Amino acid sequence: MTPLDWDRHPPALTPGYFSSVTRSPRENLIPLNPTTAELTGPVFGAQHIGALDGDLLRNAAGPDELAIGPRIIVHGRVLDEAGRGVPDALLEIWQANAGGRYRHARDGYLAPLDPNFSGCGRVLTGEDGGYRFDTVMPGAYPFPNGPNAWRPAHIHFSVFGWAFAQRLVTQMYFEGDPMIRHCPIVATLPSAEAVDALTARYDPANDRPMDARAFRFDIVLRGRRTTPMEA
Repeated sequence: MTPLDWDRHPPALTPGYFSSVTRSPRENLIPLNPTTAELTGPVFGAQHIGALDGDLLRNAAGPDELAIGPRIIVHGRVLDEAGRGVPDALLEIWQANAGGRYRHARDGYLAPLDPNFSGCGRVLTGEDGGYRFDTVMPGAYPFPNGPNAWRPAHIHFSVFGWAFAQRLVTQMYFEGDPMIRHCPIVATLPSAEAVDALTARYDPANDRPMDARAFRFDIVLRGRRTTPMEA
């Protein structure tokens, strides 16, 4: 396991993001050597991935129903420090619906729930590290970080290796969203380059014509171009 580079990743304590004050460690961290069991299990395989797990338009929808909202394709590759694709990585995503609401008991935003949208999906990367999700554009939503704090449209990504100890978590934003520069969570990133690394680019060459826009988001696991990850 490679330690995080704190010149690249956001620090655990950033008082401008109020929740980090209570979530961040108050004492120096104590390094512990992981056990063999932590590094090697449990393992994942293709048999755990359902046919619709990567299709958020349909994986929680009723018969002949679809999730509501602007349809998008999110695709890209998981890469190592040399730009090589990382195969068989388990990617999980979760997101708000098109109105900006999560299907979660503690989400009290007034936007309506979509009964045909769970907001969750998962895929395994292919031989070239490639992945793809079909989903809807998530909506912005307010959150209690000040009198008028909003989260831009975003999708959470969890990247697993072969075991739970090999897990990285990050967020993806969308090119051109004016809310990005106003977000207190985005402001925890150490540089404009880090924000850029978390911004998916519109990719018209991979649109589904008359149906869905495509956005490309590559995830780099190590090296100088490492995708910023959450502490």
